[in-house]
Amino acid sequence: MRNLLLIALSVMTIPTTRVENVVETLHGVEVTDPYRWLENQEAPATREWLAAQEKYARSWIDGAPRRMAIEKRVDELLRVETVSFPTVRKERVFYTRRAPEQSQPVLYVRDGQRGKERLLVDPNARGGSISVTLLAVSPDGSVLAYGLRKGGEDETEVQLLDVATGKDVGARLPRARYMGLEIGPDNRTIYVSKFEEKGPGIYRHQDGQAPERLFGDGFTAQNIIGIDLSPSGKRLLLTVLLGSAGSKDEVYLMDLGSKQVTTINKDINARFRGAFAGEETIVFTTDWKAPRQRVVTVPTAAPDLAKAKEIVPETEWQLEGASLVGGRIALQYLENVQSKVKFIDLQGKLVREMAAPGLGTASNVFGEWTNDAAYLSYNSFYQPNTIYSYSVSKGTQTEFARERAPIERLDVKVEQVWYTSKDGTKVPMFLAHRRDRKLDGNNPTLLTGYGGFTLTMTPAFSAMAAWWIEHGGVIALPNLRGGSEFGEAWHQGGMLDKKQNTFDDFIGAAEWLIAKRYTRPEKLAIRGGSNGGLLVGAAMTQRPELFGVVSCAVPLLDMVRYHLFKVARFWVPEYGSSEDAAQFRTILAYSPYQKVKDGVKYPATILITGDSDTRVDPLHARKMAARLQAATGSGKPVILHYDTEGGHTQGLPLGKRVRNLADELAFVTQQLGWE
Repeated sequence: MRNLLLIALSVMTIPTTRVENVVETLHGVEVTDPYRWLENQEAPATREWLAAQEKYARSWIDGAPRRMAIEKRVDELLRVETVSFPTVRKERVFYTRRAPEQSQPVLYVRDGQRGKERLLVDPNARGGSISVTLLAVSPDGSVLAYGLRKGGEDETEVQLLDVATGKDVGARLPRARYMGLEIGPDNRTIYVSKFEEKGPGIYRHQDGQAPERLFGDGFTAQNIIGIDLSPSGKRLLLTVLLGSAGSKDEVYLMDLGSKQVTTINKDINARFRGAFAGEETIVFTTDWKAPRQRVVTVPTAAPDLAKAKEIVPETEWQLEGASLVGGRIALQYLENVQSKVKFIDLQGKLVREMAAPGLGTASNVFGEWTNDAAYLSYNSFYQPNTIYSYSVSKGTQTEFARERAPIERLDVKVEQVWYTSKDGTKVPMFLAHRRDRKLDGNNPTLLTGYGGFTLTMTPAFSAMAAWWIEHGGVIALPNLRGGSEFGEAWHQGGMLDKKQNTFDDFIGAAEWLIAKRYTRPEKLAIRGGSNGGLLVGAAMTQRPELFGVVSCAVPLLDMVRYHLFKVARFWVPEYGSSEDAAQFRTILAYSPYQKVKDGVKYPATILITGDSDTRVDPLHARKMAARLQAATGSGKPVILHYDTEGGHTQGLPLGKRVRNLADELAFVTQQLGWE
């Protein structure tokens, strides 16, 4: 505590932020926005304000006594070789690998799983802020499409490459938000799903000709279209999503010769995620008449859902997904939020099943229908990721790649507990900690979560989790409503007018951790990003006394206006919007930016974002930083960590990732008095 006082005496004064109240009347309610001017990212006044905020933030971060030691350890944990999931076509295996000394992953190919590695694309030669993504590979493995993106942007440039020569071929597709890409069997035709302001479009590109628009008319910017090309290249399966996690998918099948479109689903209010099992059969995972999902098949020649064949009925457990590999269907189940994989044939007969080796994250199975080699991975809070190659026909597996992070040899306990939320709902939570920790209320605890868009949260390795555990802290991860850990009902229990349940579940987790003496408010940090940023923003504004420090990354915080920016129309099915009177009242009741009250003793807070977030507009963090700095009565710092190259997802050079995580950890541990 003495060190905190000394640091507070040495930091800069909070930057002054001018107030320009904009008052709007929405559905008969006056809503005041004092920092609307900060929405203009490129305005000189905003840039000047950001420069002042950066100096203020650095005065806290650089004064943290453990800052250099944290960066050294984070660098050790992150500067290790990493390998991505491979994509297999015929005998060729494609993947990215980043050596410890490299800033960005490099794209490689092998001829055979044990073949010699050959470099295809090295983005490090193009500057540290450029990253490469493998987008698609042709059926014969001779041509691939890769994407280049700058910083953390979602937008990419797309280029085809001849695998044999390692040379680019054809014209580069311009920077855009591509939602899907397929390469035809002629190795010259590509199909892309592209997001545009007016709505999504499906385009065919052939030999440098002008792109041909095939599909998309009548849809809006709220829709996303997924594409899957049949093995012959004659058909395109089109799945139209209503937002990122809408409850209804429209599905169409296009004959690419005649351009005739057959409607598979337009009226049934359910999700359908399909793929071709050869040329004759389409396999769908769906929650149609099955909230926890089932699997049905339809013939490609007559894809009539009225005659769909159920091959996997709904069970008591959530079916996370199905993948087609090695002539089998790999089913990924969650049984009480614990992974299990089952392999079945096209008639639904069980071939074999696999259970995860412990409480952790087992990935979906990746591969191709005609190839026996499948790939899956496993990791946990304190167990780095390992990718396995799995023979579908034999049921045997070998190690393909292992992340060899230099973790200490510790006796770490990962456990699952259950607690009761505000409305009586039982909610599971994963905990990880050194087995020798004591229940004395003094453990620095990091509580994180998500609770939205059907995403499931299971124990996963990260440098932050490893650092926290090895230094004696507790990691807590509750499975909040809004995810799909227990099916669509669990998702719907935390969306739209029931979104408050998500926040109640998270607050309930904090109360349980305190009641069971894992920690106490002064030692409890909460962390979340994106929808998880909304989560921690809502938690801190509703129950500020519960938390010692808040880390809020790339967040949604002004929910009254969120739908007006970037691609946020995708999320209206999940949250609703203030354009609807009833939804407006629900949103206003929890919207963190509007929920801030003058004089309340808010926890120490770090808001993290950057200019290159083209998904969630950085305006949310800018406005919230200004509002909290002006309002808080606790005397605890509110800082804005703003990276001009930072985006919503990975893409930053390794060195910058190390520094950013060290900055966050330094501030959080400093404010917890963890010395």
